[in-house]
Amino acid sequence: MTAMAERTSRMTVEEFERLASTAPETVTLEFVDGRIAEKAAPDGDRGTITMWLLRQCMQSRSELDLYPLQGLKVGACRKGRARPDGSLVPIDHFVGQGEWADPAGVLMTVEVTSYDSDTDQRDRREKPAAYAAAGIPVYLLIDRDRCEVVVHTNPSQEAGRYRDLHTASFGEQVDIPDPVGISLETEPLKRYVR
Repeated sequence: MTAMAERTSRMTVEEFERLASTAPETVTLEFVDGRIAEKAAPDGDRGTITMWLLRQCMQSRSELDLYPLQGLKVGACRKGRARPDGSLVPIDHFVGQGEWADPAGVLMTVEVTSYDSDTDQRDRREKPAAYAAAGIPVYLLIDRDRCEVVVHTNPSQEAGRYRDLHTASFGEQVDIPDPVGISLETEPLKRYVR
């Protein structure tokens, strides 16, 4: 058994996909680490952070797009389904891939923490493990509870974890290494927290 033990789930990925496809448009479901969960709807500040990051990425790397909420096949043996707040990819990368895309070619996934009781488990533990296992080079966590930006790099697919983490407080410059290769001035993030 690998270092990343998956939870036992009674639901298959196919059953989850059928369920997710019939959910109302106001409900966004994910299936990570054998657990089905509803992704919190973005509040105004969370949506503003996503748009701020989208602008930063496009200004720095115009050949890339930051797709909000594109479904990805993640987790051990692709038995999970996640909807990151953003997936940074080359332009037109997701064309023809449908609702749940293969993570190959995704340069970075982004999550912005929600103000709910599940954010610690979901955004700080399960999502980084799933994204690392999928081989996504960079996971960027914008943590509103802690007023920090955490850059996860150097994924170990076998262990389901990122080997390197860099944490910066809101207000500091954050350098995201290649293959992303951008720097973020995070001072504006101070305005988007409670």
